[in-house]
Amino acid sequence: MKALSLESVTAASNLPKESPPQEYRSEYPFRTLLYLYRQDLGKIGLSMAVYVIKHSPEWIRPLVIANVIDIISNPSTHPLSELWINGAILGISILQNIPTHYLHIRFMSLATRNMESNLRSVITQQLQLLSIGFYKNNSKGALQTKLLRDVEQIQGLATTLFQFVPSAVLTILVAIVATAIRAPWFLLFFLGTVPAAVILISILRRPIRDRNSAFRQQLEEMSASLIEMIQLIPVTRAHGAQQTEMERIDGKLVTVKEAAVRLDSINAITDASSWVTLRLFSLVCLITSAWLVYTKQWAITVGDVVLLTGYFDSLTNSIVQILAVLPQIGKGFESIRSVGEIMECPDLERNPGKIALQQVRGEFTFESLSYKYPDTEQFAIQDFCLQVNPGETIAIVGPSGAGKSTLLSLIIGFMAPTTGRVLLDGTDMSSLDLQTYRKFLSVVSQETILFEGTVRENIIYGSQQLDEEQLVKAIQDANALEFIQELPSGLDTLIGENGAKLSGGQRQRLAIARALIRNPRVLVLDEATSSLDTASEALIQEALEHLMENRTTFVVAHRLSTIRKADRIVVMERGHIVEVGNHPQLLAKDGTYTQLHSLQI
Repeated sequence: MKALSLESVTAASNLPKESPPQEYRSEYPFRTLLYLYRQDLGKIGLSMAVYVIKHSPEWIRPLVIANVIDIISNPSTHPLSELWINGAILGISILQNIPTHYLHIRFMSLATRNMESNLRSVITQQLQLLSIGFYKNNSKGALQTKLLRDVEQIQGLATTLFQFVPSAVLTILVAIVATAIRAPWFLLFFLGTVPAAVILISILRRPIRDRNSAFRQQLEEMSASLIEMIQLIPVTRAHGAQQTEMERIDGKLVTVKEAAVRLDSINAITDASSWVTLRLFSLVCLITSAWLVYTKQWAITVGDVVLLTGYFDSLTNSIVQILAVLPQIGKGFESIRSVGEIMECPDLERNPGKIALQQVRGEFTFESLSYKYPDTEQFAIQDFCLQVNPGETIAIVGPSGAGKSTLLSLIIGFMAPTTGRVLLDGTDMSSLDLQTYRKFLSVVSQETILFEGTVRENIIYGSQQLDEEQLVKAIQDANALEFIQELPSGLDTLIGENGAKLSGGQRQRLAIARALIRNPRVLVLDEATSSLDTASEALIQEALEHLMENRTTFVVAHRLSTIRKADRIVVMERGHIVEVGNHPQLLAKDGTYTQLHSLQI
């Protein structure tokens, strides 16, 4: 997450000014769900109303069929017109399904897709506001899952709660009411057999749920292995280990395949057993109702036999459907809680109400600065005191763990000091709106962050208001003009994901051009040339000298040859300043800097 903590954040100048609304309460998932749909509850209501009409043939058909059978079995007591009326009612109820189905899907889609888009937008806004410490404690994969899969689960939760469950409940109510009117005593039969059928089917399906969960875990592990394989392709080829890697992956694929075949077999048995169970109970209902008609008990007609059998199936299927979606509802509520880890996180960079900067001179004062990371006892930086004048170049060197990266994070404002202060132009940075401060700040880091777009889009990222002349000047000063002109479409050439079509030196020069475009007053260079060859380093170093002119610059570099021209070099060790001076002065002291220098000669 180092790259995120530097270059990419400082480039975004149009960040939200305050945190998202706090009505998101993950401890009350249903209330939160209604809050997420607060703008579209009317559409959901219309969708549910239309769905009732759309689904009406399922309730009407048993009644109509029962009436038709009664009409044809007793023609002397029923005029022929009743047959045509019942047929017309059923026909109209079937035909209306086309427009009502479209309207139902349309209204529900407008509501759910709007919520999905809005929620992702608010999450990304919150991610921009969270402190860098949050990203150090949460993996990119976990955050991606919350942003994609968990939002999809919440979207699916609405469909389940506002469509499937209401329709199933309504079907149960219609079946009970219709039965109560036509054959009230038969409700006792339903009361005894429907729960038994539902319980038996649930027992049959329980093992498949456990195996499905285990299979999903295997799929996730296989997916992780495939992603790892793709990332390791350069290493695999460099070591000639393709065959070993293919055998490893094939082993996982075979394991997943065998598990899938077993799961399909169990699914087949479970589905068949559930179907047979339901049909047997339906048969019992049919025979029982037919026996009652045959023996002339409970005043049940021939048509009621069909009606009762149909409603028995409807009752059983609806209850089974409700039980089947309960785990989905649980997953949806869990996704609301998962997203709440972002939405309700208190670890925010709080800028509203603080001083907004209109200009920056670049004077820094570090007063007894100390910083200790959470859950650690040792200070990463302790009693750091330094006065930096506007336009001065300060190089920071020292062994690993000296506190160099921590100091840069404090300068950028990603973290607040544990004790002491950092003053910018005489004002405590804790009282500044850091978003406005970063408009005057640019960062060039070792890990250049580029996105999948054109060269032009990557250079002007975060600085939309500029003309072509400024763009060309920045490209020239970054020593990037020559290679850009050689690209197939020049500035409009697509560079691939993270600039994959460019060399390391070319990516770094684009990052310098991006920094120049912003015309910063404060510049942070974090190992900007450490991973480059000698030829590329010379070009980058020349470009950096253009970038550093008349700007307050903080440079971290392991290659001491790149910082010889710094106004002052600060040597750190275990969080403390041990030496300060320019290159000749520090060599003359024959101290820590001299030791570091001698190791690189």
